[in-house]
Amino acid sequence: MEVKIHHRSRLMQVIALILFLTLVWAYAQLEWNVPQGVKRTVMQARGTITAADGTVLARSVNGKRVYPQGKLAGQVVGLMGATEGLEGLEAAYNRALEGGKNLKLTLDPGVQAAAEAALAQAVPKHQGEYGSVVVLETRTGRVLAAASYPPFDPNAWRDYSPEARRNRPFLDVFEPGSTIKGLVVAAALNEGLTTPDTVYNTPMRRYVGGRWGSTIGDAVQHPGSLTTRQVLQFSSNVGMSHIVEHFPADRMRGYLNHYGFGNYVDLPTVITSTGRLQPLRNWDELVRATNAFGQGMSGTNLQLAAAYNSLANDGLYVSPRLVEGEPAGERREVLRPETARTTRAMLQAVIDKQIPHQAGIKGYALAGKTGTAQVASAHGYSSNLFDSVFAGFFPADAPRVTITVMVHGAKIDYHGSMLAAPIYRDVASEIISRWAAAPSEQEQPEEKK
Repeated sequence: MEVKIHHRSRLMQVIALILFLTLVWAYAQLEWNVPQGVKRTVMQARGTITAADGTVLARSVNGKRVYPQGKLAGQVVGLMGATEGLEGLEAAYNRALEGGKNLKLTLDPGVQAAAEAALAQAVPKHQGEYGSVVVLETRTGRVLAAASYPPFDPNAWRDYSPEARRNRPFLDVFEPGSTIKGLVVAAALNEGLTTPDTVYNTPMRRYVGGRWGSTIGDAVQHPGSLTTRQVLQFSSNVGMSHIVEHFPADRMRGYLNHYGFGNYVDLPTVITSTGRLQPLRNWDELVRATNAFGQGMSGTNLQLAAAYNSLANDGLYVSPRLVEGEPAGERREVLRPETARTTRAMLQAVIDKQIPHQAGIKGYALAGKTGTAQVASAHGYSSNLFDSVFAGFFPADAPRVTITVMVHGAKIDYHGSMLAAPIYRDVASEIISRWAAAPSEQEQPEEKK
């Protein structure tokens, strides 16, 4: 009898242990890993992400999140963890998506593909580290493309580093270099401080800033005197220092701020970086001059695109938009319409007269400005690390699209005119082709040499 009781007691202990271990396992699953059935239900209910034309960028199939377009806009769309978004729009709109709401983006798949293809061809060729392109619809601020290189496929996100998953157009901060000259010249025109034909004394070197100043110089050989038009065409730092010499610091900084620098882009929910404008107390004569050619300030490619879009949009700043159906962002007048139009004509001449083969398309009016910015570090500006930049729009007289390009760390032909400008041209060419727009003038035969 005692033996039976003993065996029964051991059996009850084993059963109790099994029940206890089962409860522990179940609790662990709840804590560390949602049960498969729950995962499947969560995924199936999650909303779809589509491009402007309905192309599906993210959806749930058989309890799994899939990205049918692969690398197309991968960094923008982002990625999913077991049950929630971890990066990109999947994270930014996680609550809406998990509630079953669909997201329709402003992205145009054809333009996005063209931008990604142009980067994929140019960045490795020039031995660059990474790059980005932003394309905006001028009147509305709709983001038609936000491309990053290297590419990223969210279907296999574990195979990629955090750097590859980075949404570079919205997050990477850099000094815009000489692209800023177009914006500063427009501001000076708007203030009545210069005209397109005002002439300046422009040696290749000039000391600026008094006792604590520094010598600034130009990279492109040019005549000893330049008009404002020519300052842009030859990208003269010395000329810019003259143009802003009498520009009150608070007014000039105010224009840069109104262009969007130093502020977060009014883009709901999506994470962006802001860059930096130096505080007004630091704006001495040298800071004013260096900011006039894009040194000592910083921003993102999205900010640069929105700023140049103000020139394209007759002086009206329009906040970029990425998700359809959301309230329109901030709109503000930065320049008078006539100022913007005058500046656009000067930026068209930059391409027509200086870089027609690198940035132009025969028979079409394109406008823009290059930049080649030395990369700043804690020890000063690098002598061998550059950001290649371009900002422009088209058609120049009545723009429909604004495009900005940035490539970091190229080791071969890193100048903006050699690297960023051709990327702009290639993306513009694809867009014009899709418009089926006829050239505005007959191509002229080349002169005999």
